[in-house]
Amino acid sequence: MGLMDFIKKQFIDIIQWTEDGDGTLAWRFPMADMEIQNGASLTVRESQVALFVNEGQIADVFGPGTYKLTTQTLPVLTYLKNWDKLFESPFKSDVYFLSTRQQVDQRWGTTQPVTIRDKDFGAVRLRGFGNFSYRIGDAKTFHKEVSGTRERYTTQDLDGQLRGLMLQHISDAVAGSGLAFLDLAANQVEFAAQLQAATAPSFEKLGLKLEAVTLQNVSLPEELQKILDQRIGMGMIGQNMGQFMQYQTAQSIPQLAQGVGQGGGIAGDAMGLGAGVALGQVLAQQLGQGIGNVAAHAPAAATAAAPAETSDSIMALLERLGDLKAKGILTDEEFAAKKTELLKKLA
Repeated sequence: MGLMDFIKKQFIDIIQWTEDGDGTLAWRFPMADMEIQNGASLTVRESQVALFVNEGQIADVFGPGTYKLTTQTLPVLTYLKNWDKLFESPFKSDVYFLSTRQQVDQRWGTTQPVTIRDKDFGAVRLRGFGNFSYRIGDAKTFHKEVSGTRERYTTQDLDGQLRGLMLQHISDAVAGSGLAFLDLAANQVEFAAQLQAATAPSFEKLGLKLEAVTLQNVSLPEELQKILDQRIGMGMIGQNMGQFMQYQTAQSIPQLAQGVGQGGGIAGDAMGLGAGVALGQVLAQQLGQGIGNVAAHAPAAATAAAPAETSDSIMALLERLGDLKAKGILTDEEFAAKKTELLKKLA
């Protein structure tokens, strides 16, 4: 190389990165055709690491501090290039800065309900959402597995992958916590800790450290929540079939009263409830004096509902009970007992 060609070459003598606050995880120092001057200054700030990559191989990783780049401070790079200690010329190498600070307030949430096993309900579909935070824990692994040779890699580029990892381990977290669904809302910290423990190994494979996980809400889909509300209400008055029928009938009295005022058929409404008993008996035996006024407004309808149960009404009630068992409201034992009782009536 001639003297003029050497003078015209562009040299880099200061290498540093000031984050711009846009969630950048990895940034490649602009090199173009420039070369790093032997003896150049490298500044790595707190919450950063600098990665030197030469001919596709990671040469050196520098933590926070100020360094003078020589063949003594780049021993691995020196080995790769077969330099001797008298080498004084510039060199070329890709330099990547990676942010190691916590990336906070990252959101996770279920786009669709996730089916999990539950010790109370057998299986439920669960919704949940919360926050998590992470940082780059292993710069070499993150460069190899995630960011690669891209000029810039941000949290947004990684967002979908990390959300997926969080959702993938919800079932493991529920199993690890040993909590039933009804207890999750009261033990959100415990569930979040289990979710973090279940997900952290997947983050580590990407060179990331999962620092924290929070759970802000856990719930059931609307249709399952309605069934749960019914079961909770039933639990307040007892667990046998007769009491559950009483509870459902009591819940429907305002609708029956409205039907009376509009000329509706109470007997038809009673069958729709699946009560399987004469409305007059339900009013007298289960609701008592508190709904006597409602019964008084419908003497004719009540009389029409009074005949004994028919084969059709018993079969309709069996179908209704089957639906309740399928939804988890009735146990197999409760359903079998009621089924035997109704089949005896058919005989």
